[in-house]
Amino acid sequence: TNYVFGDDQNTGGGGREGADYNREHSMPKSWFHDGYPMYTDLFHMYPTDSYINNMRGNYPFGEVGTLTKQSSGGFSKLGKSAVSGYSGTVFEPADEYKGDFARVFMYMFTCYQDLTWEYTWMNYEKSAYPTLKPWAVDLLLKWHEQDPVSEKEVNRNNAVYAVQGNRNPFVDYPQLADYVWGDSINYVFHLTGEVEDGTGSGNGGGTDGGNDGSAEGAVLQ
Repeated sequence: TNYVFGDDQNTGGGGREGADYNREHSMPKSWFHDGYPMYTDLFHMYPTDSYINNMRGNYPFGEVGTLTKQSSGGFSKLGKSAVSGYSGTVFEPADEYKGDFARVFMYMFTCYQDLTWEYTWMNYEKSAYPTLKPWAVDLLLKWHEQDPVSEKEVNRNNAVYAVQGNRNPFVDYPQLADYVWGDSINYVFHLTGEVEDGTGSGNGGGTDGGNDGSAEGAVLQ
């Protein structure tokens, strides 16, 4: 597949597209200094095309305005950012994977916020909420909404849980993203569907907190 990618452990064959694939980090390891458990977290490990992985390097996700390189068929693109707030080079994955990786990044920046991060294009600084820069928040929320959770993501979430013992809550409960970075940050998220504002009073309005996720009743760990 020529539109999944990562950052690490090339196995050769990257001189042309489709020649080889390998296991990579979708979130570049240079962003967290090979630290554990981030380094081995299965949620951001993916099979990649070696050539496309080399093209991506450790550039952040984004939407390309001025194209520099692209995969055959235009599935993956590299070039100058078209996203307001960032003008550097970005890597744009295929549309069908944008939501997948948005939810992976949401998970990673939430789960490991208190650990040591390298200052990157996408995050403010280590150990500081909201971690992500405004342009990155807007981009990930956009992709999260445009490419909803698929059956493939649910199956992957279940498989990782069986091995690793935790889940990606942004897959189980997609609406949770708004409670962390979006329009519902002043409301308390409840799996039961009750909406509660930050003062603790029920039915305060805002986004419905009901469980509309793909894996109803899943354990949040």
